[in-house]
Amino acid sequence: MRLALIAALIACTPATAAAPSAWRSLSNGRDFAGWSGFKGAPVPTKWRVQDGAFTLGRDGTGGDLVTADSFGDFELELEWKISAGGNSGILYFVRELADTDQTYLTGPEMQVLDDARHADGKLPSHRAGALYDLIVPASAAARPVGQWNKVRILSRDGRIEHWLNGKRVVATRYGDPAWNRRVAESKFAAMPHFAREPRGKIALQDHGDAVWYRNIRIRTF
Repeated sequence: MRLALIAALIACTPATAAAPSAWRSLSNGRDFAGWSGFKGAPVPTKWRVQDGAFTLGRDGTGGDLVTADSFGDFELELEWKISAGGNSGILYFVRELADTDQTYLTGPEMQVLDDARHADGKLPSHRAGALYDLIVPASAAARPVGQWNKVRILSRDGRIEHWLNGKRVVATRYGDPAWNRRVAESKFAAMPHFAREPRGKIALQDHGDAVWYRNIRIRTF
């Protein structure tokens, strides 16, 4: 009887959360192994590897960098540095569908911006660290132009968090009624595939301005 009761209690005990995988580097400091252009296109030639960082210049063919692999629940870490007046972004849940030709048509974005000099800095939901056009960052955590900023993006169990330089600047549920209302009230309302699936590729945005990314790594749950 006692053994049966213990077995029943164990059966009713919730499973513990899955342990994260080991960290996996997404930038080796030498080349673009594991990355491509959108939909498997060659890496745009505006992107180069300099001093161990992915660097976007002004000369060559443009376009976003996209990982070869897709990720569901994940923790992403990297560092970015932006040019004066510059704009870029880190997108996730990016899907390469037949009728999409840009990463932002499917993937939510953590904004990368020079808040002080770019016009988007005047819009709270467009500032550095924001979940672009959806959620205003809780605090101004970006460092001045020319300095490296440390990012952590977490997607787990229907929840998204953005961390910038050790501060949690965004925390939200994903896919619930509140999220759907936010999307419906944003510029993404007219994009039928936007943020429909909590799984996809990571992308680094070419917004036409010089930007640097380094020490990119990810682990999954």
